[in-house]
Amino acid sequence: MKPTRAPRLEDRIRQLRTEIDAVIDARARAVAKESPGVPLGVIRNLLTARAPTCACEQYLQLSRDE
Repeated sequence: MKPTRAPRLEDRIRQLRTEIDAVIDARARAVAKESPGVPLGVIRNLLTARAPTCACEQYLQLSRDE
């Protein structure tokens, strides 16, 4: 039986970024329900602008804000 190889770091980063994008998109949709007329893209940009360095930092910032 062959040992199972761990996913490459690149693959793990891509998977994590996909999950983070889903969390940010969900938060943006929730805010959009309370802010009729504001485009979803604008809300998403406002949510992520507080931590523009990377997706991981954006997620951590949103988590702190909850």
